[in-house]
Amino acid sequence: MPKSTINLKQLSQHLGLSQTTVSRALNGFPEVNENTRQKVLAAAAQFNYRPSPSASSLATGKTRIIGHVVPISEHKMINPHFADFLAGASEAYSAAGYDLLLRTATPKQEEEIYREFASRNRVDGVVVHGPLIDEPRIEVLKSIRLPFIVHGRTTMNGDDYSWLDVDNATSFRRLTQHLIDLGHKRIALVNGLETMNFAHRRLQGYREAMETNQLEMIPKLISSADMNEPYGYNATLRMLDCDTPPSAILYSSILSAMGGMRATGERGLRVPQDISLATFDDELSFLQTGDGQPREPFFTGMHSSIQEAGKKLGQMLINQISNPASNAETCLWESKLIVGKTTGPRPRENS
Repeated sequence: MPKSTINLKQLSQHLGLSQTTVSRALNGFPEVNENTRQKVLAAAAQFNYRPSPSASSLATGKTRIIGHVVPISEHKMINPHFADFLAGASEAYSAAGYDLLLRTATPKQEEEIYREFASRNRVDGVVVHGPLIDEPRIEVLKSIRLPFIVHGRTTMNGDDYSWLDVDNATSFRRLTQHLIDLGHKRIALVNGLETMNFAHRRLQGYREAMETNQLEMIPKLISSADMNEPYGYNATLRMLDCDTPPSAILYSSILSAMGGMRATGERGLRVPQDISLATFDDELSFLQTGDGQPREPFFTGMHSSIQEAGKKLGQMLINQISNPASNAETCLWESKLIVGKTTGPRPRENS
């Protein structure tokens, strides 16, 4: 698409209107009459005019910027999941004329950054990542009146703040039940950090399925840590070396599952003949074929696109910013069970 051939000043001169009126017409302000608005929109389309964030800010008092504060600690959010989420969110921002501001901080610095954003009018809204079971950032953002949306939610679903989440409890109840239906009884869980709400809910779903089927939850077969490939590898080795090794393992991340596959291979186990593996799959882009065609599923798992989640969440936040008097919006996504090549019937030698 060709670049804009005209700036705000030139567009205003062409129309015989002030720059403020033109900007307000383009941004949907109600005080601009409809005839003027249509005239401005037609001229903008004719000259392929796209307002710059700085020009829009002068006229509207908005920065046209969305902030993302990424917590950096032993739990690192910078990973393929986060990159795909940002790709989806950025698509929504770009379509609405917004830019993205990314800041990294320790947990102790986050509140200070949010207060700076609000006091200096740096951003129009922020996205909260990786909510804990009891998330203190929500009350901070409410108190400083900075629009926000949570990628996830706290233990209490909440109807006074906006969030988008996957139904993690149902996902892992269904995934665990799939393994039970195949005859598995000793089912391990390689989970994320259980101080984080998504991992807490996934443990809940796993527990519900095990208890419903009167199966024992063996503490040595439940693990909680930051989700990456080495963690999946090491946790799987520890479980395989137990006196009561599992016949099936659930993973909270495709990255951990890849580590689990490496570990089972080193132990000489065949998947799924000797052991079954299942995972939550965020449909990460770096695992796609690259030709636009859906990849043939290898891992059995619950599928939900984190990139599409980022896009939807971005649209929800922009809607909140544009309509500050609107009620909080919440969205709970269901995931889809896709049976791949990594699950099969429980081996006969396993009790």
